[in-house]
Amino acid sequence: MDYRRRQRRVISPDHLTVSQGQKTARSGAGGRIASPYQDRAFRGPRNRDLMRAVARIDTEMSETSRAELVAWITGAYEEQVEAIPLGFFSRCYLGPPYVDHRLGLTHMIIEHFRSPDPVPEPFAAARVLARSPAYAFIEVYHDGTLVPVREDGSVVPP
Repeated sequence: MDYRRRQRRVISPDHLTVSQGQKTARSGAGGRIASPYQDRAFRGPRNRDLMRAVARIDTEMSETSRAELVAWITGAYEEQVEAIPLGFFSRCYLGPPYVDHRLGLTHMIIEHFRSPDPVPEPFAAARVLARSPAYAFIEVYHDGTLVPVREDGSVVPP
């Protein structure tokens, strides 16, 4: 095997994916690359109400209230960000042995992880970011895009 010529997956800012020598991209009008992640709303800060609601998902005890909260968050993302994340990954404040957790919007998955526990994809890539105190949580999207969100609601665009 020639290691100098091995194929790697490369994701550019325009979301061009190179895999096994094949290029794939979503094209918009005029042949330009179209991506919801280039939209100004997506890259803008998350408002205070949304930040509080995401933080409350893990602390809500009642399934009914949690379902209502998830519905509100989904609506807020549709309205403000114009893209709905698969879920969130963040540090866990329950204490040892838990270090992080994932919060899912689609099936209201709330799962806590210890250090040695494997994290399912696409949330696994967010684990390293979640350990940083710089981020309140990481938005995880269906295609694997990760968007770290700071405590003040500002985002680090992909």
